[in-house]
Amino acid sequence: MKIDMKQPILQKNDSIAAELRDRFAANHVYVVDLLASPGSGKTSTILATIDALRDEFNIAVIEGDIASSVDAEKIKAQGTAAVQINTGGACHLESAMIKRAVDVLDLERLDLIIIENVGNLVCPTDFDLGENVKVMILSVPEGDDKPLKYPGVFQAAQAVILNKVDTLPVFNFDREAFESSVKQLNPTAPIFSIAATKGDGVEEWATWLADKIRAIQ
Repeated sequence: MKIDMKQPILQKNDSIAAELRDRFAANHVYVVDLLASPGSGKTSTILATIDALRDEFNIAVIEGDIASSVDAEKIKAQGTAAVQINTGGACHLESAMIKRAVDVLDLERLDLIIIENVGNLVCPTDFDLGENVKVMILSVPEGDDKPLKYPGVFQAAQAVILNKVDTLPVFNFDREAFESSVKQLNPTAPIFSIAATKGDGVEEWATWLADKIRAIQ
């Protein structure tokens, strides 16, 4: 006899996610679920995004990590509200965790919440967090073959960020092959090429996101 434990877990998660989505919509808050491997530059991308958008929008960040609060402290140091979630070993965030984090935020004053999911290219794709959009970050040092090895996350993303493009001359990264693989998996997802720590390419990504935020206000 086979017992499928995944389905009831996802059903409960999706129910809470639906409640969160209603809360976000009622308060006109746009929510981004940021997916990536460890070391891809999630936090640096968040910081660059905040710098590009903070003059127009009120932003908060929910940081998901297995342990520590290092990234949340970096966000707070830049004057942005940040809530830390430590999963205690779980490889992804779930909607119940997001609900507890959201309960300490003032949604009426926010325009954008960025969720930094746990660094992982597999687990987070199955879990709805009530977000408006999932965004995938891949960094150049990780290699151009990741869409072939982890197709699910690229299919789930509504946008893809290629980070650390300033290192292209150093690594054997076939940009054309990467973009072709992404387009085969997800023809409608835009690809933004950035170097987050230097600010290169961030404006195009931030403009795309700003248009999405304005559309729900």
